[in-house]
Amino acid sequence: MKAVENQTSKSTSPTDMQAEIDRLSKLVEKKNSIIGEKEAKIEKLLNELLYLRRAIFGRSSERYVKEDPNQLSLDFQGLDKLPEEELAEKAQEVQTITYERKKQKEDTEKPVRQPLPEHLERREEIIEPDSIPQGSKCIGQQVTEILEYTPGEFHVRRIVRKKYALPAGQGIIIAELPSLPLPKSNAGASLLAYLLVSKYMDHLPFHRQIEIFKRIGIHLAASTVNGWFSSAVDLLELLYEELRRQVMASHYIQIDETSIPVVDKDKPGATKKGYHWIVRSPQENKLFFHYDQGSRAQRVAIDILRDFKGAVQSDGYGAYNIYENKQDVLLLGCWAHARRKFEQALQNDPARAAYALEQIQQLYLLEREAENANLTPEQTSELRKQKAYPILTAFEKWLDTTYPQVLPKSQMGQAIAYTYNIYPRLVRYVLDGRYKIDNNGAENGIRPLALGRKNYLFCGNHQAARHTAIIYSLLGTCKLNNVNPMEWLTDVFNKIQDCKNTQLHTLLPAEWAANRQKK
Repeated sequence: MKAVENQTSKSTSPTDMQAEIDRLSKLVEKKNSIIGEKEAKIEKLLNELLYLRRAIFGRSSERYVKEDPNQLSLDFQGLDKLPEEELAEKAQEVQTITYERKKQKEDTEKPVRQPLPEHLERREEIIEPDSIPQGSKCIGQQVTEILEYTPGEFHVRRIVRKKYALPAGQGIIIAELPSLPLPKSNAGASLLAYLLVSKYMDHLPFHRQIEIFKRIGIHLAASTVNGWFSSAVDLLELLYEELRRQVMASHYIQIDETSIPVVDKDKPGATKKGYHWIVRSPQENKLFFHYDQGSRAQRVAIDILRDFKGAVQSDGYGAYNIYENKQDVLLLGCWAHARRKFEQALQNDPARAAYALEQIQQLYLLEREAENANLTPEQTSELRKQKAYPILTAFEKWLDTTYPQVLPKSQMGQAIAYTYNIYPRLVRYVLDGRYKIDNNGAENGIRPLALGRKNYLFCGNHQAARHTAIIYSLLGTCKLNNVNPMEWLTDVFNKIQDCKNTQLHTLLPAEWAANRQKK
């Protein structure tokens, strides 16, 4: 009995109890740590879920418009089917459904049909009544115009050059062959222009165009068309370099990057992600795409901006951070990207996100005010300093005080961190009325490429991706200057073989259009 008591006393000694308490404390601490990690992971997954739900089901517009509280909003986290819907379905099973045609309400604001363009050819067909009683007199006519489409017609340019034998056997003379874009092929300027515009503006890959040609009796081999394309782009390369030189000579540019799949030669059947960089001059209405082996590395930005002096507007990509310290270069931020971050945080933190979006909306309303009033750059700069800068100052203080109150890895935490880290760049647009509030001009220039890659899917190699950059640069500049790309490209192909390097600038879209107006 004493042995048992001694054993019990020994097992419950203060030292053992303290050791057990320490062991349990460590165990609780470890469990709390695991719970904390799991809670953080759950928070991260919930944020991702909210983002994906919004990306799939939400509104696509980034512009924040405060919702009318009197209107109900959709709740994608609600019931899959409402009880009222289930009751309606059951009632519908036994109910005989009848339909009643309702009279159309009189609409005093019916849309007016616009007349068809006058320059279109009219092919008239006259339809008389089946029988016209004798003595009837025509008192007028009713005309209905229907717009029809006939596939484009091809024709052959038949150049006939007569040969003459000189007297006394002195030889033969013949006229010189006119300059042709591709002298060793039978592709004319208009056909080359049509192929390029159809692929890079209408997003029709060459294999689809070949099938279209085949249906109207013109059979072209894919290798032939690809050869024409490569030779045509080589012909335009000097023009592309001139365009690039002019863009980089401007005082203010916007820059962005977008991906494009490129066939990986080391892995047959696979592609790897390449990048096109776009540089746009808002004042000059010109842009160019740059391709450097598909890289998005900082070295590409360094290569593009090597000799540039002026303002560079971009998103928050870290490759541009080094230019904060470069002389004669001023970094500008993009409010559209900052707004996008807060817009994605609406479901995560509605109150704070709504406040941030309201402040950004005020900045955009001022820009619209300046645009609607046709203010000069000087007047726009003054308006921004008087009305926009106070908003910017107050918003920065809000960012500073709010960030410690939110989880850093939450959508709101990421939005505040992104905006606050580049805030000096975001504010600088007020310095000059020529600067834009965002980088949307460059993003808009990327859209044709984004649409195109959905159709032709990938580039076959780095050379093809660079050719794509050249074509999108020239056709994108056409779009900025409202120049018909088909007319421009046809004329350029007819003239570029004989154009001196010092006169290449006259073939760029803006200068080309100005010269045509003078004539």
